[in-house]
Amino acid sequence: MEKGQQTILDYFENTAQQRDKWKKRNRFYQKTIERQFAFIIPEGATVLELGCSTGDLLNAVKPAKGIGVDFSPTAIEIAKRKYPHLEFQVADALDFTSELAIDYIIVSDLITSLWDVQAFFRQLRSYVTPRTKIIISSFNYIWEPVLKLGEMLGLKAKQPLPNWLTIKDIENVLHLENFEIIKVERKLLFPKYIPVINLIFNKFLANLPGINSLDLIQFISARPVYSEPKDFSVTVVVPARNEKGNMENAIKRTPQFGSHQEFIFIEGHSNDGTYEEMLRVQKAYPEVDMKVMRQTGKGKGNAVREAFDAATCDILMILDADLTTPPEDMPKFYDALRNNKGEFINGCRLVYPMEKEAMRFLNYLGNKFFGWFFSYLLGQRLKDTLCGTKVLFRNDYEKIIANRKYFGDFDPFGDFDLLFGAAKLNLKITEVTVRYRDREYGSTQISRFSHGWLLIKMSLFAARKIKFK
Repeated sequence: MEKGQQTILDYFENTAQQRDKWKKRNRFYQKTIERQFAFIIPEGATVLELGCSTGDLLNAVKPAKGIGVDFSPTAIEIAKRKYPHLEFQVADALDFTSELAIDYIIVSDLITSLWDVQAFFRQLRSYVTPRTKIIISSFNYIWEPVLKLGEMLGLKAKQPLPNWLTIKDIENVLHLENFEIIKVERKLLFPKYIPVINLIFNKFLANLPGINSLDLIQFISARPVYSEPKDFSVTVVVPARNEKGNMENAIKRTPQFGSHQEFIFIEGHSNDGTYEEMLRVQKAYPEVDMKVMRQTGKGKGNAVREAFDAATCDILMILDADLTTPPEDMPKFYDALRNNKGEFINGCRLVYPMEKEAMRFLNYLGNKFFGWFFSYLLGQRLKDTLCGTKVLFRNDYEKIIANRKYFGDFDPFGDFDLLFGAAKLNLKITEVTVRYRDREYGSTQISRFSHGWLLIKMSLFAARKIKFK
């Protein structure tokens, strides 16, 4: 073992008894870390924390199964006494391995102490699953002089030979070991609690674009990159209201892809005979696995949820019945998900030139605004939040359902419910570009002003729940 590496190991073992004392002195910082990890990691997950110290953070995320690993025997003994319902092991993170399918791996304030950061992620790669998420927290390197001053003044525990990695440095190391960043979040402009200062600096300013680059803590969500494509079965949900003239084309124009295709047509209180047309199409194409439903509630969001609940296949897709997103493009979405280019695939209509009547100018401006605002809110790039075509694995949708209580039932359209849920679970969101077509039948059911105002209210609600919580 390198001399410097041994120095780091000795330091953390020798100071383990004082660790909780330092946490208590800096409880506001510790509680900020715990709240953010508890926001990112849903309750009831299988969680591994590497460099768990005395176990407080692992306990804070309320795992169904929690495993803490630290190379300090003293710290592990303290953790076992404090949290007997969790599992703790003495091991070096550079050597640790696991046969357990882990949902989330916590790497909090650890990479500053690692002797070889790339070797650490290479070891991680040996036991993560394709669905494992790695959540990393570290100090913003621009705070280095402030933190050193804090050590000199006795406000922060001293640490030997810390690593100072920028987000780009971390991204590069992750890339070398076949991981990719999903999103980066930043918190804490002022690391001590003073009521008014906390409200202004930490609740408001610390979450604003630009200013947040000065925050003390950066939270990086990452995932392993796998390329082991296989075929999956697919449910295509077609929610329709007054779309009689498009029903047959939704079947005729959708190409064959996946190991099996299931269509669920769900009708929402039409007055043009849409439901009867669905039944006619179902009878006319007996070779197609097609189910016909009538939604019991109102709105597209309700229709999609009821259809998803009835779905039986691996992958869930939404194909809007107006067919302005061409059914011929659906294989693109399937391939993106199947080939692990993302975990939530969203359509984007704002790249190619549009046909003349495809989208009115005010709708276009609204889409551009919501794309920018949601990219800021969710920490992942989104150009077109309102495209109805969205694709994800059914098991991920079931996780969204399980965690829906955080946002509640607030979205009659269904788009935001899925986007917020996917972002909350740290699913990698990827956009597939499509050409937006004119309607061939019927007229738009979107009211630019009343629905626009509702979208703004939902966006502000999301900002409070995601950024300014």
